[in-house]
Amino acid sequence: MWRVLLLCLPTATMAESVVAARTIRAGEALVAEDMMLVEADIPGALTTPEEALGQEARVAIYAGRPILRQTLGPQTTVERNQIVTLNYRAGGLSIRTEGRALARGGSGDVVEAMNLMSKTRVSGRIEADGTLTVGPSTLP
Repeated sequence: MWRVLLLCLPTATMAESVVAARTIRAGEALVAEDMMLVEADIPGALTTPEEALGQEARVAIYAGRPILRQTLGPQTTVERNQIVTLNYRAGGLSIRTEGRALARGGSGDVVEAMNLMSKTRVSGRIEADGTLTVGPSTLP
């Protein structure tokens, strides 16, 4: 009788977490072979490898260490010191000029750049094509 009761009781299942299968250098895009699932509930770790596919490691992630959401980001489209197009839009006004990126980042990131004509620093959001959109409507 007690054996039947044990079979009917719910068992606790261990959650799965994603860990690095090898050491991943900062700036590398993650592929399926870089990750593996382990049966452990690691706080902050991703729970499925699909969440990290195509993302870029922002810091080095050592083999066996958990892959955390905050250590990943979109792939870099703008490198530091790269010449980029600055696009300012406000109302019906649109101005395009060249600038130098002062940081690296991916699509959607906000980075600073130096306007090459006026030598002033501006902040802008990186677009998918690598241009920086600057102006009052682009910043959080």
